[in-house]
Amino acid sequence: MSGAALLRLQGVSKSYGSVHANRAIDLDVSHQSIHAVLGENGAGKSTLMKLIYGVERPDVGKIEWQGREVRPTSSAEARRLGIGMVFQHFSLFETLTVAENISLLVPGTKAALAARVRDLGATFELEVDPNAHVHSLSVGERQRVEILRCLLLDPKLIILDEPTSVLPPQSVQRLFGTLRLLRDRGVSILFISHKLEEIRALCDTATILQAGRVTGRVDPRQASSRDLATLMIGREMPPPPLHAKAKPGPKVLEVAGLDHATDDPFGVSLSGISLDVRAGEIVGIAGISGNGQKELAEILSGEVALLSAQRDVIRMMDRPVGHLGAAARRRLGFAFVPEERMGRGAVPEMPLTDNALLTAHDRGLVRRGLVRRQHKAAFAQACVEEFDVRTPSVQAEAGALSGGNLQKFIIGREIMLEPKLLFVAQPTWGVDIGAATAIRRRLVALRDSGAAILMISEEIEELFEICDRLYVLHKGRLSPSLRVQGTTVEQVGEWMTGAAGEPAHA
Repeated sequence: MSGAALLRLQGVSKSYGSVHANRAIDLDVSHQSIHAVLGENGAGKSTLMKLIYGVERPDVGKIEWQGREVRPTSSAEARRLGIGMVFQHFSLFETLTVAENISLLVPGTKAALAARVRDLGATFELEVDPNAHVHSLSVGERQRVEILRCLLLDPKLIILDEPTSVLPPQSVQRLFGTLRLLRDRGVSILFISHKLEEIRALCDTATILQAGRVTGRVDPRQASSRDLATLMIGREMPPPPLHAKAKPGPKVLEVAGLDHATDDPFGVSLSGISLDVRAGEIVGIAGISGNGQKELAEILSGEVALLSAQRDVIRMMDRPVGHLGAAARRRLGFAFVPEERMGRGAVPEMPLTDNALLTAHDRGLVRRGLVRRQHKAAFAQACVEEFDVRTPSVQAEAGALSGGNLQKFIIGREIMLEPKLLFVAQPTWGVDIGAATAIRRRLVALRDSGAAILMISEEIEELFEICDRLYVLHKGRLSPSLRVQGTTVEQVGEWMTGAAGEPAHA
């Protein structure tokens, strides 16, 4: 690594007990560059960003900033150096205005900040009303607020963590235009993403991590997505799941005219929701986060039961279930993978063996009220082996696994229950390409075995890859059924933003 660099890491390592998150990392970020950091879940990307942003301190190694060695001990110190970060999960107060949120971090009166927000917004195509309350903004607008708040601190380097995971296709292109403009104005960008085509389209350099080590540096514009994926996972990528034509059977799930008023002041009420899923097909629900996905998942999973008078609004396996709770629906052959891995899908402090009990207890793991230890261990071990879950043992706590490996365990646990109807929310959210491909292949295999699958996902490419039909959720309302083969990504994007024309009906 020769020549002046904006940011340079040399031999940086970080361990947590016996876990080596980063090992002798060398990283060179040039002035006016968009630099990608690639790696599987657990490769060490998040830890590396925390070291750069001052959230963690390296055990050994050197960090140089503009040619001078630095040791940022906090995010505030990193920001003073000129390093900003926009996290994947937005950190905005919904009851405050844009200007009020920015004032919590950036000095100045609200009037002065509002004027600066307008000026910067016009300069970098990040227009947003500084007096608007955050709860009234779209997801894309909220992301603009996060970036503007970062820019108001005059950074020389911005770290972006999965910035496109919450955006519709149209907003992604607008974001890329903004990032190129920032680069041309002298700001460097560290870009973390699992979407390889985006990296190839946007970034000029990519550093690849495997198991905490740098294993390659490439110009992503000169490499194929398959080449990048192979570098990430250290082996040839498995082919994507074959999208054979579905052979739909009888209806396994029917929802007819569901209306639901949420108690959450910032939630989304559902209106006139009608959908169906047949045995032997995968039906997807697309939509920008915050358009009613959470509320729909709570109702279909049985976490929120409807009044007895609405029992016929939802039917599973040809039986009314609107009034039934989660356990009763599971006894009919229903299985559920929630969006939140930690807390709802698994208990982080419990070992994998005990997490298996959460939904598989009636599969011979409990007898006469007593847990059968060998049986639960065998079930967890079978799940780990069959779904390639990387863990030291089935006694490891769920919270110790990387996000992708925990997701494979949770989905594997539910598939091993041999459900008639599987409802899965965001199956590959935050999961690297290797794990995502494995998960999608297993979902297709479950469909081909005759199960019905309903899938909520914000990954449009994923929906088109494995779904047979689609619906789009926007402001609590559902589009008509759309045939995947007769619909384009752009048309789905229009439905996601409420600007759709006539759909292609299934």
